[in-house]
This record gives sequence, C-alpha cells and structure tokens, in this order.
Amino acid sequence: MSLISLNNLNKTYPLGSQKIAAVQGLTLEIQAGEFAVLAGPSGSGKTTVLNLVGALDTPTAGLVRVDGNDYSEMNPKGLADFRLRRIGFIFQSYNLIPVLTAAENAEFTLMLQGIAPKERRTRISAIFAELGIDGLEDRRPNDLSGGQQQRVAIARAIAPQPAVVLADEPTANLDSSTAEDLLQLMRRLNRDKGTTFLFSSHDPLVIAHAERVISLRDGRLESDIQQEIG
Repeated sequence: MSLISLNNLNKTYPLGSQKIAAVQGLTLEIQAGEFAVLAGPSGSGKTTVLNLVGALDTPTAGLVRVDGNDYSEMNPKGLADFRLRRIGFIFQSYNLIPVLTAAENAEFTLMLQGIAPKERRTRISAIFAELGIDGLEDRRPNDLSGGQQQRVAIARAIAPQPAVVLADEPTANLDSSTAEDLLQLMRRLNRDKGTTFLFSSHDPLVIAHAERVISLRDGRLESDIQQEIG
C-alpha cells in the first residue's frame, strides 16, 4: 500500500462569482521512504496539494489517503489528531514561536502529544546534536540565524517520528550555501532513518536533490520523473 494516495483530487476556491481550480483531477502515489518534490511555477497547485495531504485543507472532490487512513472517513477531531501524530511540517517562514526557546519550540508537538518532559528533552537533545545545533537549546528564534531556525523547525517536524514530513518551500528564505547544507541534512535523514519527505518548491536546488520530481501546471500533473542523485 502506498504511503500517500491521491485519487482524482480536485480543489476549487471561490473568487467572487467565479471558481478557481487550484487542483484538477490529480491522481498520485507516494511510497514510504521517498524523497520527492512537487515542482512547478507559482499558481501550479503544489502548495494546495501539500495542504490537502497534510489535512490542512479539504478537497472539493476526490480522495486523500495517508498511512492507510482515508481522510473522507475521518471527522475533524480525528483528522487533527492524525495530523498531530503522523505528519511533520516544515514551512518557509519557520513558524517558530518567538517567546519559546529553540528546545521548547522543537518540543512543542511532543508536548501536545502528552509526552513527558524528561522524554521530550532527551529526544530533542539527541536530535539537536544530530542536526548540528546542540548548544542552542536555550536561545530564542530572534537570536538564531535563518539556517538555525530552519534546523529547529526540522527538529520539531521529525521529533514525533511522523509517517511523512511535508516541506513547503523550505529554502525560500535561505542563501544557497545554507539551503544546500539543509538539503544534504534532510537527504541524510531520508537515507539513514527512512524518513519520507515531500517538498513543494520551484527552487532548482531542491529539485536537483529530489529523487522524484512531480511537475504540476495549472493544477494538473505535467510530468513525473525519477532521477539519479549522487
């Protein structure tokens, strides 16, 4: 069974008296352990697809199934709980809470899951060391560089050991050197831990690092290509 299965997915948004079709008839399968990117220009539907997979939005028509769960059969509370426990998010704007320390930000999802404080700190300490940000646990986001903030966001996303990590334009606010380092880091997590990553991006650097490039245009699948990564 595929980790992510999209079947004839459609999403339209009202715009005055008209409707805008953001996703049109998309059918797609993502397997566990993939390192894939939804690519395409602005307005191609890639972020909408990511939001639908992440249960942040609901389709107008069609089915979304993730980790064996059909979203159409789940109520809002069930979807929220599934999203909390099985999906990790990395955003281009980091979405860190300014008044919390780096460690507290990274622990936030674990806290919502009811994980005990000692276990949270142990898990986050190990992840911070793995991501090369150990020693920054007590700093607040404003005291961190963009690359460090994104590493904290990655820690928060992977700490709950989700079924899939969804990354929406994760390199958009980073210089090319920092972006390269972070992509190498996420590739290593994918390779060594089997973490499944699905990106949305039009950044050539992200596309070059992906094993699978799923190109969208006007909400439709344009191409689906496997590529060798050195």
